[in-house]
Amino acid sequence: MNYSEHIQMLRSVAEKFSAQSIRSLMDNDAQRIEKMTVDFADIRVDFSKQRLNDDILLALEHFADECRFIEKRQAMFEGERINSTENRAVLHTALRSVHRQELLVDSVNIMDEIRDVLQQMEQFCARFHQGHICGYTNKPLKTIVNIGIGGSDLGPKMVCAALKPYHKKGIEVHFVSNVDGTHIAETLRLCNPETTLFIIASKTFTTEETMTNARSARQWFLEHCNNEEMIARHFIAVSTNIALTDAFGIRKEHVFRFWDWVGGRFSLWSAIGLPIALTCGFEIFSELLSGAEAMDAHFRSAPLRKNIPVMMALCAFWNTTLCGEKNHAVLPYDEYLRLFPAFLQQLEMESNGKSVQIDGESIDYQTSPSLWGQPGTDSQHSFFQLLHQGTHTIPADFIVAVQSHNPLGDHQYRLLANVLAQTEALMNGKTADTVRQELMTMPGTMEEKEQLVAHKVFEGNRPTTMIMCKKIDARTLGSLIAMYEHKVLTLGILWNINSFDQWGVELGKQLAKKILPELMDTTLEPQHDASTNALIHLARAWSE
Repeated sequence: MNYSEHIQMLRSVAEKFSAQSIRSLMDNDAQRIEKMTVDFADIRVDFSKQRLNDDILLALEHFADECRFIEKRQAMFEGERINSTENRAVLHTALRSVHRQELLVDSVNIMDEIRDVLQQMEQFCARFHQGHICGYTNKPLKTIVNIGIGGSDLGPKMVCAALKPYHKKGIEVHFVSNVDGTHIAETLRLCNPETTLFIIASKTFTTEETMTNARSARQWFLEHCNNEEMIARHFIAVSTNIALTDAFGIRKEHVFRFWDWVGGRFSLWSAIGLPIALTCGFEIFSELLSGAEAMDAHFRSAPLRKNIPVMMALCAFWNTTLCGEKNHAVLPYDEYLRLFPAFLQQLEMESNGKSVQIDGESIDYQTSPSLWGQPGTDSQHSFFQLLHQGTHTIPADFIVAVQSHNPLGDHQYRLLANVLAQTEALMNGKTADTVRQELMTMPGTMEEKEQLVAHKVFEGNRPTTMIMCKKIDARTLGSLIAMYEHKVLTLGILWNINSFDQWGVELGKQLAKKILPELMDTTLEPQHDASTNALIHLARAWSE
């Protein structure tokens, strides 16, 4: 299959329908809401305000068939090595399929291993919550500091923030990721060394940023305790490198393993999610897994037009690759979901920010858009001006829960009114005639009013997807996360790329290792471009 040729054919479809507005599609199809809305448990996803009609969807479905979507989807769930550049299976879905009896990877039934780690997590959480995990002064530990980066930080941090109403009383959780010493220093100021548990999350136990912060935490602890044997009481690890965790001072029974078939940005379902279980309780973590497992089943069985992740991917593919939109906004109208856009940035852009096909051929079509966002209604007063009247269109997902964890007066009704109004306004816009009618009641001359018309016109026809939840609980959150994970896989198939490697992360790391000694040793002459060399010399001078 020649992807470029097929995409060019789809572009001709896009050009044919470019003149149709979303509003006209809505007005001319009495069944549009029914056809373009999908209900799943306590979630409704409304695609009706996307620039899609039956003919476009039919063409996209045909393209998905040409891409062997169903076959490739099955390959992931069955443990085939779809991460071809690293020769790995991709089985984060297995982590939440705890009732499945067998799934073989290299002749090993990984379901047994998954259940063993879950049992280890559950037992440790029970002892922690019962006050049996005590520090060097025999006080129960109650403050958790997770030290990781990337997927070992963003996922559990986002979930802990989203599930704050479910936090266990008296437990505090902090996350440290940035190698900037300010991050670990400011966090440690909030901690009592007698009651703090550190989780070092690094598969290899060699990740530079994570281990730099871990060593600083270890030194801070020993400055207060002055007994290396007590490291074993206050530090645990999520890792596969038993030799290095042992050298650090961590007991083997306090090392929680995970596997190379779990990518970092898909790893919160594994022992990387231990901060979630410790903060909210293992039963809440289990509900999170159950919600994701339910979405997995939906993704595997629902027909394409009633399949939420597939429809999300088709919308994104249409908007990005065929309509040329280079950005995508995710706008949660829920303060607890404030970190969700940042989590999705890694999930989508690290997965699909690729410029070569699986076979190494260059891509001449657009893949992942830049993804960004922040919670409404704050975002309405920052960048919504650009969404409504900017020179380029930015498709957006709006996420809202009808029920609030903090019902307060009419706050939730006002929140709902705002999110519904925004999607309506982005679709409809406002014509010059409507603006003139509104200005008729305003003071000023006709000439002054006419000068304002162009400034008050809204083009509209800006595509949005509404994701409305009954309430954000652990099960619903698990489904939401899995929904976006499967959107990533589907888009990767449509773009013919490997969504599960991240070689673009490595080059900067390699160069940083070369620059570090040049910064610290003034006898070394930097060997870089003129700009970098000059900046290294300046940094040396200012450091002194």
